[in-house]
Amino acid sequence: STRATNLLLLHALVFIWGFTGILGYEISLSAVPLVWWRVAIAAFALGFFAAIMRKSIRASTKEILRFFGVGIVIALHWLCFFGSIKESTISVALVVISTTAFFVSLISPLLRKEKFHYYELFLGVMVVVGLAVIFRFESQYTTGIILSLFSALFAATFSTFNSMLISKHSAIKIAFWEILSACIAITIYLVIAGDFESALTNMSGYNFSLLLILGVVCTGFAFVAAIEVMKVLSPFTCALAINLEPVYTIFF
Repeated sequence: STRATNLLLLHALVFIWGFTGILGYEISLSAVPLVWWRVAIAAFALGFFAAIMRKSIRASTKEILRFFGVGIVIALHWLCFFGSIKESTISVALVVISTTAFFVSLISPLLRKEKFHYYELFLGVMVVVGLAVIFRFESQYTTGIILSLFSALFAATFSTFNSMLISKHSAIKIAFWEILSACIAITIYLVIAGDFESALTNMSGYNFSLLLILGVVCTGFAFVAAIEVMKVLSPFTCALAINLEPVYTIFF
C-alpha cells in the first residue's frame, strides 16, 4: 500500500539520519560553522537537482517569507542539535531528541487545528519518562541535554508546518527555500558575530568530504524525502519512527 511504502521510505531516512550524529562528532568545526556548511551545501545541491530535473521552485514573496520563517526554526533545530553533540555525547543528544514525539503531540493539534489524540500524548509521555531515567544518570551533560530538548521542540514545530505546506507545494520547492533561508539566517549571524571569514577558511579536506555527505545525502536528499512522506504520514508517526535514530547511530 501507499502507507506501507512511505513507512519503508521513512525508516530508510531514519537509517540515513543515523549517520548525522557521527558526522557531526567527526567534523572538527563548532556547531554554527558546521550547520552553515551543511545548509549551504544542501541548498546548492537542491537548486542544482531542481535545475537538472526541471522541477519548478518558483515562489511568490508571500510564500518565500513563510518558508523563511520555517527555515529559521530549522536552523535553530540543527544548531541546538550539533551544539548538544559538542556539549555532551552523540548518544545523549540523540536519546533526548526522542522527545520530539511528545512535542509533536502537543504542537501539531494546535497548529493544524485538530483535536488532541490522547494515545499520542501517552506515547510521548512514555518517551519523556524514559528520558527522565537517562537524565538521572547523565546529569553531567545538563547543557547538552537542554540543547537537545530545544532541538526536539524546534523539530516538532517545523515538521508540523511542513506537514501543512506539502498539501500546496512540492517537497523540492519547500526544502530548497527553507534550507536556503536557514543558510541566509546563519550567514547573517556569522557576519554580525565577525566569524564568517573563519567559517570559510578553517576547513580541511577531511572535514569537507564529510560535510559533502552530510549536506547532500543526509540533508538535501533526506529532507526532501521526509517532507514527501508527510503527504501520507502524520507528523507524530514520523517523530515516533525517528526515535529509532539513536539505535542506528549507536549500532554504527
